[in-house]
Amino acid sequence: MKSELTSFDVRAVAYELVNTIRNARVENIYQIGHKALLFKLHSPNQPTWQLLVEAGRSVHLTDYVVKKPPSPSVFCTVLRKHLNGGVLESIEQHEFERIIMFKIRVRQELVQLIVELFGEGNIILANQENRILTAMTFKKMRDRNILRNEIFKHAPPSGKNPFFITRSQLKELRDFGQMEIVRALVRFLGIGGLYAEELLLRANVGKNTPCQTLTQEQNDAIFSQLQDLLEPLRTGKFDPAIVIDGKGEWADVAPIRLKKYESLKAEPYASFNKALDDYYTRTSQAGGISEAKKEYEKELARQQRMLKDQQKTLEEAQRAIERNKLFGDLLYSHFGELVLLLQQILDAKSRGEIWEHVASILEKEKKEGHSPAIYFDSFDAKNLTLNASVDGSVISIRLNWTIQANAAEYYERMKKAQRKLDGSKKALKETQHRVEELQEKWTEKAEQAQVEKAPRKTEKAWYEKFRWFNSSDGFLVLGGRDATTNEILVKKHLEPDDIVFHADIVGAPFVIVKTKGKPPTEQVILEAAQFAASYSRAWREMLSILDVYWIRSEQVSKASPTGQHFDKGSFVILGKKNYVRKVAMRVALGVRLEEGRTSVIGGPVEAIRRQTNMYVELVPGDQTSAELAKRIRSFLSERTKKECRDEISGIPIEDIQKFIPPGKSAIA
Repeated sequence: MKSELTSFDVRAVAYELVNTIRNARVENIYQIGHKALLFKLHSPNQPTWQLLVEAGRSVHLTDYVVKKPPSPSVFCTVLRKHLNGGVLESIEQHEFERIIMFKIRVRQELVQLIVELFGEGNIILANQENRILTAMTFKKMRDRNILRNEIFKHAPPSGKNPFFITRSQLKELRDFGQMEIVRALVRFLGIGGLYAEELLLRANVGKNTPCQTLTQEQNDAIFSQLQDLLEPLRTGKFDPAIVIDGKGEWADVAPIRLKKYESLKAEPYASFNKALDDYYTRTSQAGGISEAKKEYEKELARQQRMLKDQQKTLEEAQRAIERNKLFGDLLYSHFGELVLLLQQILDAKSRGEIWEHVASILEKEKKEGHSPAIYFDSFDAKNLTLNASVDGSVISIRLNWTIQANAAEYYERMKKAQRKLDGSKKALKETQHRVEELQEKWTEKAEQAQVEKAPRKTEKAWYEKFRWFNSSDGFLVLGGRDATTNEILVKKHLEPDDIVFHADIVGAPFVIVKTKGKPPTEQVILEAAQFAASYSRAWREMLSILDVYWIRSEQVSKASPTGQHFDKGSFVILGKKNYVRKVAMRVALGVRLEEGRTSVIGGPVEAIRRQTNMYVELVPGDQTSAELAKRIRSFLSERTKKECRDEISGIPIEDIQKFIPPGKSAIA
């Protein structure tokens, strides 16, 4: 399974990206993993592009829904500061290395983002003087340093650039002596094992051929086939496909058809980016499941070891109960004989007998079989303990305790073992439950993974570039975000049956109700008026009410009078205005689930209330949109169903900020 792009792949990706996203604008950047970034790009009259960049692995456009983090990392924040709003001027592979360089024009400066796909990988941002501004990973190395403010240097080349190699230079392969030609090609051209093998296969040269034995004919064949192999990378005439092995598994993805894979099935694609997108999305899912399986097996093994230890503890406690009860019972059942034995020992010691002599007397009496000493087994003089054999069981008896006290001690040990047994049974039951629960969850996850596929990104509706909401009675209402969108909204999207709203204050957006020939209702007029007022300059100025007027489409003149000039987004209003007086400055912002996805909506309170029960109301206040967006996300997450909380707390802050009016606000 392919884990990273080859130098051939990098050239193909860069070629396609140049013809797709060059001159696109960077709208936003998200760090979606330890080494992965998602760039949101926009080109005029084009859908929004998503560029996935993963250090040490891959770069490609993606059509899949990528879960964005709730807040940016420090690295991502720095990238946004330097790159947001910038235009992609060029995309190129460095030499023939696994490195892609993006040159981005941000205001008057041309910065470069270097994506290293070899080894552990890295993503580095350098200014136009080539000084490092930031990097995903800072480090010192033998041949270069990746440190802030240092001049950026590329890693030493992995080999000669095959695009510039000459036929005579290729003869230098013979200098590798006994080394196999396949290994020598990897070192000489830095093209990787796969393409070194492919080149030799096409040239009909055995990959294990010693370099020093290469003939002129073989050298010419290798050079000729190298040119053929590079030709699609020069012209962009790719034939991308995902290679499928005999088990039906995806084995590789390549921009051209390889002779090495001619016996395997291939699924063709219209572009290499799309092939990479599907391949890496599926293999990442499989890899995620594989990692999850490893974690599951590791945790299951740990729980099963615990279960085994608890079972052992339980069995030991059971044996301790039985043993201590038996000893206590035996002490009482042979009470008289043991008292006499104990007395005999104590009398001998009181006469000054040493332990060895006492023991020899008891051994002698035991052999003659006419004394209670038949119960004697051994002494532990140091601990003053007699080990007596009672009905075949050897029992330790403390000589400085009475027989009753010795029996009581065994019964107490029995009770302690019983408590331990009860605790062990409870712990064992809990562990068994955890093991069963773990197995059930994994079964569900594995089954779900079999049918679940990463959802493809749905294209945003045309109107989502504006402020918008759906009214309570089904009308689409649009508002400008700035002078440019005001201009576009009126000039491109105002139709004869539409009605237009404007707050009675300088610095307000135009708001259009798309009627589609239906007469506007009183409800949509009230909601559109509140929308126009709330997203106007009045919110920033902390007003609580504002008058709003509305007019027919034909009353908006799109041409300025002779000799006059209007600023962008300004228009002439003709005829009588219809006023909605004292409109309250108030909006609602909420979330709703659509086809398993969570989306943010905002607009007039009544309209939002009818579309979701997960919303907050906002009024002019004292919090910035960033602060408030975090509060709103937390507020909604805490007050919704448990199964929806992760989805809501994962909403990016900027998705919420889009619906907050300009200026400071507060939750009503």
